[in-house]
Amino acid sequence: MMATVGAVASVLTRMDGGSPLSAAARELASAGVPVFPCFPGGKRPLTEHGFHHNTTDPGQVEAWWRQHPDANIGVPTGAASGVVVIDVDVHGPVDGFGAFEHAHRAGLVSGWQFVVSTPSGGMHAYYPATLGEAQRSWQAASAGIDFRGDGGYILVPTSVVVSNGAAAGYRVRRINTGPSSMLDSDRLRDFLDPRPTPRGPASPDVAREQDVSRLAVWVASRGEGERNRGLFWAACRLAENDVPASDALDVLSAAASDAGLVEREITATIRSAYRTAHPRTRDSSSPVQGSSPPAVDGWFARDTTRRSPSRVREL
Repeated sequence: MMATVGAVASVLTRMDGGSPLSAAARELASAGVPVFPCFPGGKRPLTEHGFHHNTTDPGQVEAWWRQHPDANIGVPTGAASGVVVIDVDVHGPVDGFGAFEHAHRAGLVSGWQFVVSTPSGGMHAYYPATLGEAQRSWQAASAGIDFRGDGGYILVPTSVVVSNGAAAGYRVRRINTGPSSMLDSDRLRDFLDPRPTPRGPASPDVAREQDVSRLAVWVASRGEGERNRGLFWAACRLAENDVPASDALDVLSAAASDAGLVEREITATIRSAYRTAHPRTRDSSSPVQGSSPPAVDGWFARDTTRRSPSRVREL
């Protein structure tokens, strides 16, 4: 069941930056927003079944943060929490602010509820989830934009990430005092990263097996020790059904990141799966072309210098 629309915004926009993580977790759960603990200073879930193990039960939330008082707060995106998030990435040569501003001028990303500055120097823009409509997570890596919807999760204020000895937190940066609106995530994806529709499987049995939404959710739920193997298996299934390697990378990257893999591992595993499924396929069909820049650590592993506040004010 979807949390009350606006519940996440109501809690996070009134939380003091110095509030204990346990207090923010309790407030969210009390408002009907499911939460789960993540490693202190990190982004990986502490729970056995990852972000799928979330709850609004006050007793369980109290027990989690009593045991791990510095645990960061994870919230599943999509129908479960009532929010979807545009994650603007900044890493290496990729700066998602330009793509976000381009989409803003096209009228595709207006109506956010509030904006959060992230430890990497990027931002999260929160929107109400669309009632009764699935909004699957996706990644437009070349644009520096990830969409966190069904099958994804985010860390929320007042979580803190530590990288290279430096700590930086998530904090609410701007609140929209006007009306918010639901996001057409499919239209945004087509605008940022247009792709041809992958050719469908040949039979109903294969169609059920290769349902990409279920594959992505399954990959995201893999625990440590089975993440690479699970991603390899899913990529092989797509390869065997003639889904282009670039589409497989797009479909599975966000899910594999949620499972804790970094971008370099993800691209290497998918590339290996396609070589295994199509051993005579030329290297040019792999998701990473020889002329492409080398992969960099993904959203769950990289923490760069924070961006100046002026970039958010320009939106």
